[in-house]
Amino acid sequence: MTVPADSSTPFSPPSEAPRERRKPSARRSRPVTPSRGVAFDVLMAVMLDDAYANLVLPNRIKAAGLSTNDAGLATELTYGTLRMQGFYDKVIANAAARDIDTIDPIVLIILRLGVHQLLNMRVATHAAVDESVNMAEHFASLGAVGFVNAVLRRTSRHDLEDWQEFVTKDETNEDSRLATLYSHPLWIERAFRQALESEGRGDELEKCLAADNISPRVTLVELPGFVETNDDVEGEPTRFSPVGMSLNTGGDPLRFARVREGIVRVQDEGSQLAALTLSRHHDIVPGEKWLDMCAGPGGKAALLAAEALAGGAHLTANEIIPGRADLVRNALKAVPGVEVVVGDGTEYGDTHPHTFDRILLDAPCTGLGALRRRPEARWRKTPRDVADLTGLQAKLLESALKALKPGGVLAYVTCSPHLAETRGIVEAALRKNSSVTELDARTAVAGVAMDDLDLGGNNLSVQLWPHRQGTDAMFIALLTTS
Repeated sequence: MTVPADSSTPFSPPSEAPRERRKPSARRSRPVTPSRGVAFDVLMAVMLDDAYANLVLPNRIKAAGLSTNDAGLATELTYGTLRMQGFYDKVIANAAARDIDTIDPIVLIILRLGVHQLLNMRVATHAAVDESVNMAEHFASLGAVGFVNAVLRRTSRHDLEDWQEFVTKDETNEDSRLATLYSHPLWIERAFRQALESEGRGDELEKCLAADNISPRVTLVELPGFVETNDDVEGEPTRFSPVGMSLNTGGDPLRFARVREGIVRVQDEGSQLAALTLSRHHDIVPGEKWLDMCAGPGGKAALLAAEALAGGAHLTANEIIPGRADLVRNALKAVPGVEVVVGDGTEYGDTHPHTFDRILLDAPCTGLGALRRRPEARWRKTPRDVADLTGLQAKLLESALKALKPGGVLAYVTCSPHLAETRGIVEAALRKNSSVTELDARTAVAGVAMDDLDLGGNNLSVQLWPHRQGTDAMFIALLTTS
């Protein structure tokens, strides 16, 4: 690769001073395109306010009145930029010949959006550069206009493959190279490697990382017993879940009547399998008591509630945070008879000992299994988060086992493949309590799934993966007590 001809400093560092945001000026030649304006606003909220893109973006799209095409462009600009942020920052640092920490946040967001258009979208070079410069004229300082123009023109002289080669040429090991190439923090890349190697599938690491950077299809769940026909939603059956479907087109699922009614819901196929593995593990005996111990925001609770209603069981949905309990109540509006309570799951075993026939413990976790959907999470999480959460997970599992009736079934679920949050928690519980036995979740999930899941490893638990099953990286283990 010939980047750049004059070593690692492609041009004299352009100035972006002063940092103050510009006041309105006659130099603003044209408005910022609506889709780019929405993407910029969302990325600003994510960076400066710790907002979540999946919560902010739909509201901004609606407020801007974007067409379907413009909404799709805004979505790709937002999520694509967030997913590849780490890689893009290395490109920007090289093209600007300066550390990104010295670049004003507003300017950095504009540059990230521009680099995404140049390297990973079918946007003409002149359009990507000109629109980014126009954004700088609107939102940034006077000095930033020339800076943005210079950095993006420098970036545009080479394609994605050239930049991939250049920014990884000094990486000292394969983990660092892959982390940079696929825009993951190094500790997450290593956690994924360890999890895959534990299954004997370490050679899938690159596919795993690549899958995190691909927009997932929108999947829905049809609540059993509530949807007889579903000609309202334009979709097709999911590969594994017997109650799931994938949308054929993009756009807001709320445009469909049954989604607005709450009897068809947005839910990843992996989450559906986790709930169904518990509800369909064995025949339901009328009168059974079920518990969703950490129910917020209520997606799995809604599916469990429909299954419980059909079988004559009663579901209690517990959530420690009152605001999230309200989300659970809203999710369960379409399903009658569910008790939603506010309580500390770590105390449930003491207050309700040997009470429930089936318990879902969808434990709070790092969410590393859903980085496709929440790309900003990869830049916010740290190894310290794992240490903090595993302590909570262990306490919740101990409490759930106390609340379980002897012979009952407990599903321990996380949306993370990190071994410390998955097998580590389960094996610690098995060592601590001789009355606890692990059940065969692999056979249970296979009994629910409509197609072969191609599971790795030889444990009794199940680890799903985006690159293998097309789901979030959901972990499912089943436990019982004597």
